[in-house]
Amino acid sequence: MDGRAESSETVRNKCAACFRQYNKKEHLVEHMRVSFHSPHEPTCGICLKHCRSFESLREHLIGPLPKVECARVFSNQGCNFCLNIFESQQALRIHRGSCQVTRATPNFLDIDSRMQSARVVALSCKMVGGGSDGSLDICARVCLIDQEESIIFHTYVRPQIPITNYRYEKTGVSPEYLRDAMPLKQAQRKIHDFLCNGEPIWKVRSKGTRARILVGHGLDHDLESLEIEYPQFLIRDLAKYPPMMKTSKLSNSLKYLTQAYLGYEIQTGIQDPYEDCVAAMRLYVRLKAQPHSGDYASGSGEVQNRNNFPAWRQRELENMSPVELLEISASDYYCWCLDAQRVGSEMLSKPEVQLLNKSYWTISDRQGRSVH
Repeated sequence: MDGRAESSETVRNKCAACFRQYNKKEHLVEHMRVSFHSPHEPTCGICLKHCRSFESLREHLIGPLPKVECARVFSNQGCNFCLNIFESQQALRIHRGSCQVTRATPNFLDIDSRMQSARVVALSCKMVGGGSDGSLDICARVCLIDQEESIIFHTYVRPQIPITNYRYEKTGVSPEYLRDAMPLKQAQRKIHDFLCNGEPIWKVRSKGTRARILVGHGLDHDLESLEIEYPQFLIRDLAKYPPMMKTSKLSNSLKYLTQAYLGYEIQTGIQDPYEDCVAAMRLYVRLKAQPHSGDYASGSGEVQNRNNFPAWRQRELENMSPVELLEISASDYYCWCLDAQRVGSEMLSKPEVQLLNKSYWTISDRQGRSVH
């Protein structure tokens, strides 16, 4: 009898998100306080388990050690790229035609009005080597595209310090390409002016700004090589976005993310920054379109989550059901699905900026179109 009661108590103290079980309710409350579960987490469409990242969800559905029942259903009705579940195999076949994409062909943007209306842009740089051993990364090529994958700015960049390793096998850059290339300072000014969109950088605020959202992979490294800063609340970096990371501290490469979630390969041979921009933009668009329930007010924010589980509410929290605890829990990162509500209208509210309160900055425009 006591064994059955203990078993029932353990099941009752089961997290409604990740399904972990606890012997005491106070342990479940502490778990919810530090786990930051929310509707914005990747979720299994079969058992509804919440996962910290898409990599965790992939392991749950595909392996190497998947949940048997979920893997069985997913093998017949699941998409290997977006990890969604469909009602029938016919619906899955129709979906795969649009979910798996192919490599893009460069297309220059020639319409000024359309360029000026771009609210989201992607940036990528290719580096050559400097320093005595050639290990210092120096930007030698930069590309900027809009959400329609049209090139806004693409040029070789003439570095300010000597190059000791052109890394030709990966970059395709040789000395003659940089001899008459655009100086770094000029490229900086052009990209910076385009990103700020006519607004002084010191006036850029989280709400009502004209400055553009910047998408990429490893943007902190790209921006540092360009010697540019850009506000963190306008940066969407795939290398730092928790749902796309391999672990909490380890990023997935853009090459892997493109192959796993878009279904095609990049960076095979000489690498083109346009190709990287397109891959990053496609991943961003897919993540922004996630149909999450709830909004920022009901989830998203480390400060808010801590306030929802204060010590003085411990007795009240222990009387709540696991589902009720999940409803008041909040994510510790800003979910990009919230951009869909704001692009074209307003930017972020003050609580949301608390998640993106570091400072970075950027650069660019439309010259250097001869680069292919």
